[in-house]
Amino acid sequence: MWGDGGRFYWGSRGPEGVVVVFAWLSSQEKNLRPYVDLYSSLGWGSLICHVDFLTLFFPEKAASLACNVLGELVKEVKIKPLPIILAAFSGGSKGCMYKVLQLIQGKCEGQPYLDDYQILRDCICGQIYDSSPVDFTSDLGTRFVLHPTVLKISQPPRVISWMAKALASGLDTLFINRFEAQRAEYWQTLYSSVSTGPVLIFCSENDDLAQYHVVYNFAQRLQELGADVKFVKWNVSPHVAHYKCHQADYKAALTEFLGKIAVIYSQRKELKGVTMGGHGRDDISKSVCNLQKAVGRSDKSLQRLAVGPSDHFYLPSSLEYHETKDAGSVPDEQKGELFHMQNPPGINAHGVLGQILFDVCVPKNIEGWDIKPSKSFNNIQTFGSSRGHSPFNPIKCIRRSKL
Repeated sequence: MWGDGGRFYWGSRGPEGVVVVFAWLSSQEKNLRPYVDLYSSLGWGSLICHVDFLTLFFPEKAASLACNVLGELVKEVKIKPLPIILAAFSGGSKGCMYKVLQLIQGKCEGQPYLDDYQILRDCICGQIYDSSPVDFTSDLGTRFVLHPTVLKISQPPRVISWMAKALASGLDTLFINRFEAQRAEYWQTLYSSVSTGPVLIFCSENDDLAQYHVVYNFAQRLQELGADVKFVKWNVSPHVAHYKCHQADYKAALTEFLGKIAVIYSQRKELKGVTMGGHGRDDISKSVCNLQKAVGRSDKSLQRLAVGPSDHFYLPSSLEYHETKDAGSVPDEQKGELFHMQNPPGINAHGVLGQILFDVCVPKNIEGWDIKPSKSFNNIQTFGSSRGHSPFNPIKCIRRSKL
């Protein structure tokens, strides 16, 4: 499928995940076939993205192509969510990949952040850099065009070399300030992508396009920012030909990396499941538990109120002591108050106050008293007493309340 700034297509589909390949400049489908077959043999599909030459210099074209690539990935993961890896070859990181990172982070100027990008953020779990990243300077296009891996010849014709250098000089004159701003934005975006997951880097010391010190410093900076970086280096290996020259080492490192990505994606899914579903179950359990506790407290309160007349903690209010009429009336609920006393006050029987009360309240002569059993309103047998010369009325002393 063609888009503004380049084209993209599906190399293959696999059950384990998707590798989005940002190919190097002037690459063709046949150049990417070995990598498509390698990913497919490990169960991974691949979405291939090719960029035009001018896309390296015009971010608007790169952003447009990145939007189309993300739209294709959104359709894929909505059918079946899978882990996604971004793989940049040579200048592919500048051609389109860094704009993809900006879009999913919501930092792409002039492009809206879509809700569907959140799905992709959950799925993108790692990055691969093969002969990449390449430092972006004004002569980047010239070095790409004249590189043997692009022209397929060891020495470019003098006419082509002259035309390429003239083009680079013209672009440098027109966009010198813009190039520097784009370069700073490019590297800042790559460094800010550490949260996506582990990083696998393939490079060589004799690569004159993806220079070793640039790639090595990039890996070191990622590690300082907290990224999990796997750095694979060869002393001698051509640009974007590491797999061709070192198939065993390349496949072993890639297999280990893909296994790590699968584990990370599984952990993300479990964590997301706990976040989305676990809280709801916990809230329901807590609500049921609180409801049971509330019912328990209500039962205890009802039990206490039911035995109020015989419970010495249920005390009538002061209004009841001042009533001498309507002795048989039942007091209102609001005339009593329920309270608990840990250390109720008492009177020492051997003290001065205790002796005075004893002398006043206890009669000296009880021979004329009649003591007979009686029944209270709750059918509990109690004892009442009366003196021979006057009846005893306990209501005048204290009235008991009932619910």
